[in-house]
Order: sequence, then C-alpha cells, then structure tokens
Amino acid sequence: MALVRNARTLPVRRYALDPFEEFDRMLGQFTTPLQGPSEWMGYPIDLFETDTDLILEMAVPGVKTGDLDISIEGRQLSVRGRLSEPDEDNRRYWLQGIPRGDLSRTVKLPAAVEVDKIQAHVVDGMLTLTMPKLAEAKVHKIAVG
Repeated sequence: MALVRNARTLPVRRYALDPFEEFDRMLGQFTTPLQGPSEWMGYPIDLFETDTDLILEMAVPGVKTGDLDISIEGRQLSVRGRLSEPDEDNRRYWLQGIPRGDLSRTVKLPAAVEVDKIQAHVVDGMLTLTMPKLAEAKVHKIAVG
C-alpha cells in the first residue's frame, strides 16, 4: 500500500501570530501584483528597528543614486527610482528577468521618525536608510526599586 500526501493539506504553523499581521500578509499576496511589475518582480526590502532607529534596507541593483527619489509624509515612506533600459538595440534575449523601468515601494513606518536626521546611502546595490525615532517612540526602561 502506497502513502499519498493529500495535496489539500495546508502547512501547520507552530507559532502564534498576530491575526491583523497575518491578514495584512495575506492581503499583500493578492494586491502586490496589481501595484506594478517592478514592485512584484524585485527590489526586496527589510525594515527593522533598534532601540534608537528604524532601518530600511532595499536592494536596488544597477539603480544610480541620482535616479532615486526618497520621500516621507507622516509615517509613509516612499522610494522611487528608475533602472534605465540598455542603449543597445540589437539585443535578442534568451532570458530576461531584470526588472527595468520605474520602481516604487511605499512602506508605512511603525513609529514616527526625525525627518531632518534621516541618513541614506547606497553600497554595493543596497540602499540603507537610517531613521532616528522620535523621543516618544523610543523604548524607555524604568527601573523598579
């Protein structure tokens, strides 16, 4: 007798999830392709925090720093840019997977940041934004005595 795995069985998660975070993740899977090919095809990001800063890392391979436009409005951070098409007209592609043209990513920040102190730099195709959190957003430890 052969055992056949039921294809309808979903993987079981062995950790507790915030139901709102899980809903946002699932909704993002359905809406991301509708936001444009560049966002769907690449340019992954990480957003994390330390005690004092929010840090965003975004892969922007081949994008020139002059072609990046970064803006923040309230807690919405937007990164826009452009990876130019190659100048060569005689290309005959066997495989084409590099997203070209306009790119756009918008992220809602989990805390307010000091806009005037944001630092941005690109090293080896990785954009890093270091955004100091406002004083009220920082973690304050209180000693119990």
